[in-house]
Amino acid sequence: MIPGAEEILSRYPSRRSALMPLLYAVAERDGYVTETGMEEVAEHIGLTAAEVLGVCSFYSMFKRSPQGKLLVSVCTSVSCMVNGGEELLTALRSRYADDPEVTVEEVECLAADDGAPVMQVNYEFHERMTPADAERIVEDYKAGRLTPRGPSGVSR
Repeated sequence: MIPGAEEILSRYPSRRSALMPLLYAVAERDGYVTETGMEEVAEHIGLTAAEVLGVCSFYSMFKRSPQGKLLVSVCTSVSCMVNGGEELLTALRSRYADDPEVTVEEVECLAADDGAPVMQVNYEFHERMTPADAERIVEDYKAGRLTPRGPSGVSR
């Protein structure tokens, strides 16, 4: 049962238009978009599970494997790259490689070039990062001094 599925479906004249909101609901419920969740979404809107997977695999915000409580996304597009984005990514991956609470991912662009290098923690922006600043911020989230939010904006 997808939480709020009927309410989500009621907002759209075409059931297929509810695909992405339903995927977000599955991710909130399960922590990521599971195969079972994709099958449930497909049943609700009249698509095949393969068609739902096609959407999940296209959009990077739909995680298809378990993630840590904190998702740290580091931009490595051109502006961030020339301002230290790759070094930031390397440092964070090294620091949190064995920490199950933290998942570090590389993303192409976070659309905040004027603040490069940029990272997000659970979709909260942090700009002009150094590896030391980034680690301090992640540790603040882990210690509860900062409150992470999920994709829906709801605090976890």
